[in-house]
Amino acid sequence: TQSRSSAASDVYKRQVSLIIEALTDNRNRTATNVRTAVSKNGGNLGASGSVSHGFDRVGLINYPASAGDAEKVFEAALEAGAEDVTSSEDGHEIWTAQGDLHEVAKALEPVLGEAEGAKLAWKPQTMVEVTEDDAATLFKLIDALDDDDDVQTVWGNYEVSDAVMEKLG
Repeated sequence: TQSRSSAASDVYKRQVSLIIEALTDNRNRTATNVRTAVSKNGGNLGASGSVSHGFDRVGLINYPASAGDAEKVFEAALEAGAEDVTSSEDGHEIWTAQGDLHEVAKALEPVLGEAEGAKLAWKPQTMVEVTEDDAATLFKLIDALDDDDDVQTVWGNYEVSDAVMEKLG
């Protein structure tokens, strides 16, 4: 049987905080794998819940850019009861209160079509700009975590500028 570990691990490095969610049938193995990935990549593993105060637990609905322009999606989301919308060339993120996720998703479907995804998320309250050196290390850590089959999602409060992303390729 598999048991859900909601916020398995909290990681911090130079004010960047990560929440790692895992689904596992062996908690000890997963904890060891996460601890190893974090320590090998310059992070510090905090106690469960040690960084979650810097995040809000909310609903997140994702739509592709083809669902509509930013104005159409914003109006539909507002009408459906969403709290915030972020649109980019990659798509649309619609943020809801935790308890409103399914209701908002259901209300959006007739207007915008089927969502790419709807789930509970950890939304950072403040973002931290990451330098080139720190970004390279951070991405290495996130890649190591993503390689673990038990790790479901890694949430973070970091921002990386387009210039730094270009340099990192």
